[in-house]
Amino acid sequence: MSSDDDDPTVIAICGSLRDGSYTRRALRHALSAAEDAGGATELVDLREYDLPVYDADVDEAGDVPELTRTVREADAVLLGTPMYHGSYATPLKNALDYCGFDEFEDKTVGLLAVSGGHFPVTALEHLRSVCRALNAWVIPHQAAIPQASQAFENGEFVDERLAERVATLGTRAVEYANIEPDPASFESQENVGAE
Repeated sequence: MSSDDDDPTVIAICGSLRDGSYTRRALRHALSAAEDAGGATELVDLREYDLPVYDADVDEAGDVPELTRTVREADAVLLGTPMYHGSYATPLKNALDYCGFDEFEDKTVGLLAVSGGHFPVTALEHLRSVCRALNAWVIPHQAAIPQASQAFENGEFVDERLAERVATLGTRAVEYANIEPDPASFESQENVGAE
């Protein structure tokens, strides 16, 4: 991550472990737009972290301290995932389970989901619910990439409107990085395990 100290920091956590991940490609596109909007950016590639399956009895397993510090220090977080069985992917779920209010409360979060079939709406809805439980402020604009294998050619988006939608997510992450969030959500008040 590099830039002026006053620039908002936007990180993108990629919930896909595949080498040729469409999710990772899309997040890089969003981060590029965030940079163009004046943000300092970093892709958090979960393939590079040692994150054992979450165990509530173990506080700091593997690279958890590094992950949680990175999330805590960011002004905005983009969460990107492929849709598996109608929801978001296990690597992202595992990473989020290690986080709590310290990492996400009042944090600006943008959502992106990719699917091999039609629109990955349920994955986006599930992530939005998790973010509300952590009292994050979720950007109203979200990006859904259906039929991902046809959405890219040579690593670039084929459809300009889709590319613009993903870029807008990165731009909004910078624009709203320091927004004053609404009062705490009902879901976060009930989420006693995240404290």
